[in-house]
Amino acid sequence: NRKPWYPDSDGEVNALILLADAGIRCMPEGITDFVCIADSASPPPPNPAFMIKLLKALVKGYPDRLNMLISAPISSIVQFVMNLLLPLMPGRLAAKVILKGTDEGKEKMAEILLNGEDDIPTFLGGPANHDEFYPEERYCPNRGEGTLKFDYYGMVERLKKAKEGWEATKN
Repeated sequence: NRKPWYPDSDGEVNALILLADAGIRCMPEGITDFVCIADSASPPPPNPAFMIKLLKALVKGYPDRLNMLISAPISSIVQFVMNLLLPLMPGRLAAKVILKGTDEGKEKMAEILLNGEDDIPTFLGGPANHDEFYPEERYCPNRGEGTLKFDYYGMVERLKKAKEGWEATKN
């Protein structure tokens, strides 16, 4: 929700690939796929180059790893663009893209998130305050360790802790 959008499609897609790869590296043993949740409430105007490059990255890099991509709440312009792009996607990938309104998206997230509705971020209508993970620069405890609007190192650290906690419940 707080990620700024830039017109550099290659850079945007490469950044998303970096985040997906970090998440994959932190997956517990036996977990092979992931779910991506996209906040579509106030996206920039759809950039066809970005959407096509993202589609190519998903097809080439994550066709089997991506379990589901949930985009909510979906705006009419994103709905229109996705209706144009979905038929161009391979069938197995197109079936994984789920476009939902606010209430339907919240229901779907409650079904799939580890702690159910408690994990839904406040900006998607849930109780989980993601601002505590990605504070404004003046409140960030790790100044100088990367971009402060998005704490990559903190994300990886939280993923590792979540993995350890999940594995502890499975043993």
